Amino acid sequence: MASRRAGPTLSVEKELWDAGHDVVVGIDEVGRGAWAGPLSVGAAVLPRDRRVYGVRDSKQLSELRREALFDRIAPWCRSWAVGHVSHAECDELGMSAAQRLAARRALEALDLAPDVVLVDGSWDFIGQGTTRTIVKGDARCLSIATASVLAKVTRDRMMRSSAEDHPGYDFEHNKGYPCPRHQLALRGYGPTAIHRRSWAFMDSLPWTGHRVRAVRSSDEPTLF
Repeated sequence: MASRRAGPTLSVEKELWDAGHDVVVGIDEVGRGAWAGPLSVGAAVLPRDRRVYGVRDSKQLSELRREALFDRIAPWCRSWAVGHVSHAECDELGMSAAQRLAARRALEALDLAPDVVLVDGSWDFIGQGTTRTIVKGDARCLSIATASVLAKVTRDRMMRSSAEDHPGYDFEHNKGYPCPRHQLALRGYGPTAIHRRSWAFMDSLPWTGHRVRAVRSSDEPTLF
């Protein structure tokens, strides 16, 4: 596990606080590359005067560590929320618009109005004129890393719950993401009610529906 020294810091947030921006929101997305389940965006507003140690980008943490950390950082935040877009909305809107919608839902669920929004990566999917993009922000910026853990744990819990209704797909372990066992289940049984049917590989699977042709925005990053 990464050391504290290598972890995300509050340097960006402190710079913005010193410039008079009180509500600085970290934003991060999970579930974009999944085959099933929602796309989720976490939003976190951190306090200035209290710290929680051990926060990392959710991808750097084990599931057990993320779950334990969630219970510490959720009450620590001044405000936090996770916005979700369903598998059906992902198919209907396309991933670019779906990610924007999930972010909007997360921001609207906060009980504080953002002054600045910090987004992981180089793509501004917020688009409200108050955004700062930070490449590798989930590894460098504490509020973004916090948002990533909140979003990841929230979505993982939803997928574990879905596993009870869809046995055989191993959602409790793969959380809807690609893996050999998930692919084998799709080949054998076809998609479930929570699979995203706009993916091209769905054409060859054994089910009776028609693949949804999602709209792709010109500014939407590609997975391939």
